[in-house]
Amino acid sequence: MTAAVPEVLLLDGVLDAAGAAATVRSILADQRPDGAIPWFTGGHLDPWDHTEAAMALDTAGEHAAAEAAYRWLAARQNPDGSWYAGYTDGEVTNASKETNFCAYIAVGAWHHHLSTGDDAFLEWLWPTVRRALDFTVGLRLPGGPIAWRLDEDGAAVEEALLTGSSSILHALRCGLAVADYLEEPQPDWELAAGRLRHAIAHHPERFLDKDRYSMDWYYPVLGTALRGAAATERIDRDWDRFVVPGLGVRCVSDRPWVTGGESAELALALWACGQSDRAVEILRWIQHLRHTDGSYWTGYVFEDDALWPEERTTWTAGALLLAVAALGGDHATVAVFGGEQLPSGLVVNDCC
Repeated sequence: MTAAVPEVLLLDGVLDAAGAAATVRSILADQRPDGAIPWFTGGHLDPWDHTEAAMALDTAGEHAAAEAAYRWLAARQNPDGSWYAGYTDGEVTNASKETNFCAYIAVGAWHHHLSTGDDAFLEWLWPTVRRALDFTVGLRLPGGPIAWRLDEDGAAVEEALLTGSSSILHALRCGLAVADYLEEPQPDWELAAGRLRHAIAHHPERFLDKDRYSMDWYYPVLGTALRGAAATERIDRDWDRFVVPGLGVRCVSDRPWVTGGESAELALALWACGQSDRAVEILRWIQHLRHTDGSYWTGYVFEDDALWPEERTTWTAGALLLAVAALGGDHATVAVFGGEQLPSGLVVNDCC
């Protein structure tokens, strides 16, 4: 690490200075020399989780390491603006293309710029972001959702996921913020964002039914589609179905398995809709997943009293750092996940 961790990463009962520094080091230890951030050393990389870990590094002031992660993405972007869904040691191991994976670089790019103020790097990265969002918007489905994947043969899956589409909405709004800053208007993205937000907020039937997954519960809030009373109502509606007091958040409603990444993301969503006390409580609960080196186990099967799977993932640590940073008032993280400072896209009616 190049410097002491910022005060925004200190949270009573979650991270003190030494603990925060150790968690940041755990991500840096898994980052490859070429900038890639796999799930863990020797494990695979997907572009979404790679970006989340890079954003966490920026919260800690590790801007050179985060920039290296974005340069890794730029160097490996496909001609159509996409990335493959999985890489291991630089080799493609999953040749499908998932739209939310591809779009998320826009969130990272805007977060990095707000963290660093580096105009030159944002301008350099802009063509990569533009191609990625053009690829994503090109897979719109009737009614606003976006197809969630291209198969390995290049055929689009004509179905959409609520979690993935919520993440894409967030990416489009961050991409529009970049476009506005660089004075490069993108009206097609505005229209896509407006229609997508409308579908997420009002038409759940346009997405595949994944209701048993906690991500489908909180991602419309995390992805900025819902705020205010609608966000609070959604969180309260399924709280008892997914939250296990003292342990964290279930990944799936009917399984006795709590996961650190989902728990930390829920904490970030809770902060975004004004429930910071609940957010802090969740983050304190999941400290049972913390390893002595500052990394975090992926999950815990409480009926068996077993950590599972036996892996400590960079994206779990990254999600926790981002949640703590938001609660601590980190400017970039607040701006990106709060939503109020992001362009909203065009308002559309139910005919879309």
